[in-house]
Amino acid sequence: MNDHITHDDPGSADDALLEEELRQAAAILDAVPAGLLQLAVEAYALHDLDARIAELTFDSLVDAIPVRGATDVPRMLTFQAGGLTVDVEVTRDGLMGQVLPPQPAGIEVLNGPRRTAVLTADDLGRFTGQAPPAGPFALRLRTDGETVVTEWLRA
Repeated sequence: MNDHITHDDPGSADDALLEEELRQAAAILDAVPAGLLQLAVEAYALHDLDARIAELTFDSLVDAIPVRGATDVPRMLTFQAGGLTVDVEVTRDGLMGQVLPPQPAGIEVLNGPRRTAVLTADDLGRFTGQAPPAGPFALRLRTDGETVVTEWLRA
């Protein structure tokens, strides 16, 4: 028995130290398999089950006619969920867009299980972000009456 660990006080410093040592040992000896970690990330993305999914209806990488000689062309995206439309332009400098019909909204740029930016759409539905999304990303919009999550895309 370890005399300096008191089981009567679960918040003691010794218990915290022991817990941290056990976490480190588990991370080394019993690491989470990459496949399971990916499943956990994907499951987390579904935590907004009450949110409506906004379907991608236009992607300039797929739907637009390429302009010969044009470089660093912004990516244009359009998402729709019922009567709500979200137009987004993604460039190397960031993103900007508009919610239609125009309305204020809170917008989170999601990157895996964490949000990388929180944006605000003004009364005209316009929003901008200074950092371009990296890797897989989605947008979560919260308007007065609903939550809408876009499909996930690779930046």
